[in-house]
Amino acid sequence: MAILTTDIPARLDRLPFAAFHRRVVIALGVTWVLDGLEVTLAGTLASALQESPVMQFDPTDIGLANGVYLAGAVLGALLFGQLADRFGRKKLFTVTLLVYLLATAATGFSWNLASFAFFRFFTGAGIGGEYAAINSAIQELIPARLRGRVDLAVNGSFWAGAALGAIGSLTLLSPATLGVELGWRACFLIGALLGLIVLFLRRHLPESPRWLMTHGRGAEAHAVVDAIERDIAVPLQSVTTTVRLHDDHRATLADAARSLFVHHRKRALVALALMSAQAFFYNAIFFSWALVLTKFYGVSGDAVGWYLLPFCVGNVAGPLLLGPLFDQVGRRKMISATYALSGILLLIVGVLFARDLFSPIGLAVGLAVVFFVASAAASSAYLTVGETFPLEIRALTIAIFYAGGTGLGGIAAPVLFGRLVAGGERSDVFFGYALGSVLMLLAAGIVVRWGVDAERRSLEDVTRPLSHAAE
Repeated sequence: MAILTTDIPARLDRLPFAAFHRRVVIALGVTWVLDGLEVTLAGTLASALQESPVMQFDPTDIGLANGVYLAGAVLGALLFGQLADRFGRKKLFTVTLLVYLLATAATGFSWNLASFAFFRFFTGAGIGGEYAAINSAIQELIPARLRGRVDLAVNGSFWAGAALGAIGSLTLLSPATLGVELGWRACFLIGALLGLIVLFLRRHLPESPRWLMTHGRGAEAHAVVDAIERDIAVPLQSVTTTVRLHDDHRATLADAARSLFVHHRKRALVALALMSAQAFFYNAIFFSWALVLTKFYGVSGDAVGWYLLPFCVGNVAGPLLLGPLFDQVGRRKMISATYALSGILLLIVGVLFARDLFSPIGLAVGLAVVFFVASAAASSAYLTVGETFPLEIRALTIAIFYAGGTGLGGIAAPVLFGRLVAGGERSDVFFGYALGSVLMLLAAGIVVRWGVDAERRSLEDVTRPLSHAAE
C-alpha cells in the first residue's frame, strides 16, 4: 500500500472565510432548515390533523406518527452514514435529499394514519441520512479556527426552518386561504419545493478533499484544493505541516467498533450523553408544543404558529451569538455550561407552567430564553461527534450517535409527551420537563469530566486518521 504525504489539511485550515465557504454553508446547511420545517410542521399541524375530516388524529396518533418519523431518521442515518464514508459525501447528500423530497411530497397526499406514518418514516430517513453526510462535509471544509462557530450556526439554522413552518401553517391553515384540510397538505409540499431548490444549489459543490485523500484519490484531492484556492484569489501563507497516510485505507465496521469501544470509549460516552440528552430535550418540547397550547390554553390550531415564532428567534440567535465562544473560550467549558444552563432554565419554566403562572405568550417567551442557550448546546453535540472520531468513519460515527441519541432520547419523547398532555394534568407535563432537565445536567457533568478540547485544532490533530502512516 502506497504512502501519501499531503499538506491538504493544512491548506484547508489556512484559508480565509470566503465566498466558497459561504456557498458550502448555504447549500449544505439548508438541511437543517428542512428539518426545522418538518419538525415544526409536525407540531403546528397537530391540531389541524385532529380537525381534518379525513385524518381525524388524536394526541396519541400524533405522538405515534412523530415517533415513526424519528425512527426513520435513526435508520436512515445508520444506512446512509456508512455509505457516505464508503462512496463519498457528495453522492450521499444528493441521494438523501432526493429521498426527503419525494417522501415529504407524498406525505401531503396521505389518506389515513398508516399512510401518513409510512411517508413520514421515509421523510425522516432522508433527513437522518443528511445529518451524517452534511456534518462530515462541512467540518472537513471549514478552517479549524472557525469550525465551532460555523458548525453551530449551520445546525442552528434548524430554527429558520421552524419559523418558515410556523409562518406557512399560519398562512395555509387560515380559513381565508386553504383551510384545514387542504392547508396541512400544502404545508408538506412546501418542504418538497425547498428540496428542489437545495438540489439546484448543491450541483457544483466539490467532494471533500479529506475524503478523497483517504480513498486513493490524492490527485483529485489536490485538484479540488487548487480550485478552491484559485476561487478565493487572495495571497495565502505557505504551509509546512503535512500528514502521512496509507492512500487507500478501507475502513470497516471492525475499525469503527475498535474506535468506539477501545481507543475512544470515553469520547463515545460523551457523544452518546450529549446526543441523547439534546434529542429528548428538543423532541419532548417541540413535538408536543401545539398539543400543550390547544389542551391547556385553548389556542386554536390555525394560531399555533404565532406562539412558535418567539422561540424560533431565540433558537436562531443562540448559536449565532454564542458560537464564537466555542472557538474562543473552548469546547469543554462552553458545552458543559450551555447544557447545564439549559437544564436549569427548563426546570424553572416547568415549575411556572405547573403552577399555571404563564399565559401562552409568557410560555413562548420563557421557552425562547431556554432555547437561546439550548440551541447552541444541541448544535455542539453534532460538532463534538464530528471532530472527535477518525476521518475515515466520521459520517458513520455521526450516524451511530445520532441514531443512538435519538433512539434513547428522541423517539420516546414525543410518544411520552403525547400521553402526558392527553392526561390533561399540568403536573404530568412538568414531569416530562424535569426529566429533560436532569438529562441535560447529567450530560454537562460528563463533558466536564471527559470532554475534548478541540478548539482551533486541525481535525487530524484532534483525532489521528485510521490511515495514518508512521514516519
